[in-house]
Amino acid sequence: MRADKYQRKKKRTWLKAIGIILLLLIIGGGVFVYSIYHSMRSAVETMHKPVKSQNSRAGELNFGKQQPFSVLLLGVDERKGDVGRSDTMIVMTVNPNKESVEMLSIPRDTRVEIVGKGTQNKINAAYAFGGVEMSMNTVQKFLDIPIDYYIKVNMESFSDIVDALGGVTVNNTLDFSYGGYHFPKGQISLNGKKAINYVRMRKEDPRGDFGREERQRAVIQAIIDKGASFSSITHFSSIFQALGKNVETNLTFDEMVSIQKNYKNARKHIEKYQIQGQGQMINKIYYYIVPESERMKASDRLKSHLEL
Repeated sequence: MRADKYQRKKKRTWLKAIGIILLLLIIGGGVFVYSIYHSMRSAVETMHKPVKSQNSRAGELNFGKQQPFSVLLLGVDERKGDVGRSDTMIVMTVNPNKESVEMLSIPRDTRVEIVGKGTQNKINAAYAFGGVEMSMNTVQKFLDIPIDYYIKVNMESFSDIVDALGGVTVNNTLDFSYGGYHFPKGQISLNGKKAINYVRMRKEDPRGDFGREERQRAVIQAIIDKGASFSSITHFSSIFQALGKNVETNLTFDEMVSIQKNYKNARKHIEKYQIQGQGQMINKIYYYIVPESERMKASDRLKSHLEL
């Protein structure tokens, strides 16, 4: 079974979302500050969606004490008449003491126990069965770590954020055409529609999903860089509007401000990796099977980063 069969649709749009949110919070100076602050608060109030997940953390999380915390990043395709599934799932742990962020990708086809259903299924089915809450509980049990927060991004309309920034520029390493657009090698500029087609192409890439992941990371990094630049201040109203439409999170505005204040150094080192396993057919259904030894390795690594 080819790797692209179990790594489809890894649209890591969540990193762009949280990156833009956190980085824009530290932009200051000039007559824009008052408007930025209130526009940001309004956008976050729109995005804020509390959940009743079963957090296994012992005691309350205190940002003032710079405690490491975790976030489940979900990329969801939600279309009319369809609940959708979380086709992208990344667990992000943030540790200001180690000045680092770790991001663990969980393939959508990973076979796990769906908490609340009591059945074995693909991990992305948790969202279809029980939304964000069931997804958080399922990932928490699978990795045996507390999941403190979530950020959910609507994958169908993430191009709004690219357009809100006025487009992005990436270095393209593969000449290809997709979705009616041609993407030559070298530095290319992408608007929202071009960006979503640029990251969706898979079959023409000799590296399959691995190549697509590389393009996704390039676009995400370009979005973060553009969002952090001073020139993006002129687009702040459109950026916040796009975030408010396409992002949901249980983080409050005050918590985001506290993260910005106490966790700035954590952005110095960002490491991405994927839980290891292999494809297997069970009852004519494809699953990504993670051996217990690999699950424990990933769990121990995250626990260490969370200082648990």
